[in-house]
Amino acid sequence: MQFELFYFFLFILAFLYAAVGHGGASGYLALMALYGIAPQEMKPTALVLNLFVSLTSFIQYYRGNYFKRNLFLMVAAASVPMAFIGGMITLEDHLYKRLLGLLLLFPIFRFFFFKSPSADELKSFNTLGALLIGAVVGLLSGMIGIGGGIILSPFLILLKWTDQKQTAAISASFIFVNSLSGLGGMLTKGISFNVHMWGYIAVAFSGGLLGAYLGSKILKQDVLKYVLATVLLVAAYKLLFTTA
Repeated sequence: MQFELFYFFLFILAFLYAAVGHGGASGYLALMALYGIAPQEMKPTALVLNLFVSLTSFIQYYRGNYFKRNLFLMVAAASVPMAFIGGMITLEDHLYKRLLGLLLLFPIFRFFFFKSPSADELKSFNTLGALLIGAVVGLLSGMIGIGGGIILSPFLILLKWTDQKQTAAISASFIFVNSLSGLGGMLTKGISFNVHMWGYIAVAFSGGLLGAYLGSKILKQDVLKYVLATVLLVAAYKLLFTTA
């Protein structure tokens, strides 16, 4: 197993995800799946990486004054308990990888086709809608071992509740709390981390720090999201259509 390449790809994924306000668990999971790591180790390991990367991303976007607190509280109120329940559910390996591949299509479509609403297009969020979306995203997040930002973000953009950087700020905080909740649910059934997890954390945290800083202050979001979408498209194809 070429772990040098693994760490390189892990750094790039953390950088790209943090730059657009995500923790990156979906990307880490896809990478680990392609390297043959068992799902029972993949899920908790990815969520721990999520905690470090999403927190650094949130801090940078929060400092930029992009955080919409009330909307975050609504989606998180429903998602956190559902993520805990989802974390208690174990899926068969084949089904797990296929579902992960399908969930990767959310950010791919968002990054390729959804444009950030302009300031005059933004709308007030619907409380019931926010709670319902939060609950569904939370359950899926816990089951797969992601923070849920990749599923939440397209809804926020499509409904025009947030622009691109506001979406990044909410997604990062949403990912953090759901990752904690999902880990809590997994703990009730026993948890198994990959033996190389501390090395993964060091690499992902470094990539996340750099990506969050440059993404919130310097780099163009459009370029970043197209690069990340292309990477995820390759991963989704391999998970959905190959047995590797």
